[in-house]
Amino acid sequence: MPTSRQQQCIFCDIIHGAAEVSMCYEDATAVAFMDIQPVNPGHVLVVPRAHYESLEDLPTEIGKHLHDVALRLAYVVRRTTGCPGMNIVVNSGAAAGQDVFHFHVHVIPRAQDDGFDIPLPFPGSQMPERERLDAMAARIITATRDPVGKARARA
Repeated sequence: MPTSRQQQCIFCDIIHGAAEVSMCYEDATAVAFMDIQPVNPGHVLVVPRAHYESLEDLPTEIGKHLHDVALRLAYVVRRTTGCPGMNIVVNSGAAAGQDVFHFHVHVIPRAQDDGFDIPLPFPGSQMPERERLDAMAARIITATRDPVGKARARA
């Protein structure tokens, strides 16, 4: 049964032909189309045909396929637009800036001084002590080896 978000999903509407779109790629698993509020000309969204709200919901194989499509399109978009840079971005969850809750990958051609920024390292962060980094790394290692399956295993 579709969730309420899925019932109102503009990307599902696009995939099912119920909304206007400028499609630039299609296969059995994914579609890609021009973003209607692009950062720069050539900004493409890569979207799975099946509805998955976030990265957490996305099956590994579909995620790998979407990444492959995004990489292929990034090369083509860069060549087509002549842009000197490229971002491939996923916003997963409201706290990360996701506003359409159907998983998608942004392929964003970049130009010097275009006004868009994803500053890394983040200016508001401070370099933690090595012990804190080591402790977080250990937690991540432990979670990937979780024998009970509490951590979602990614193959």
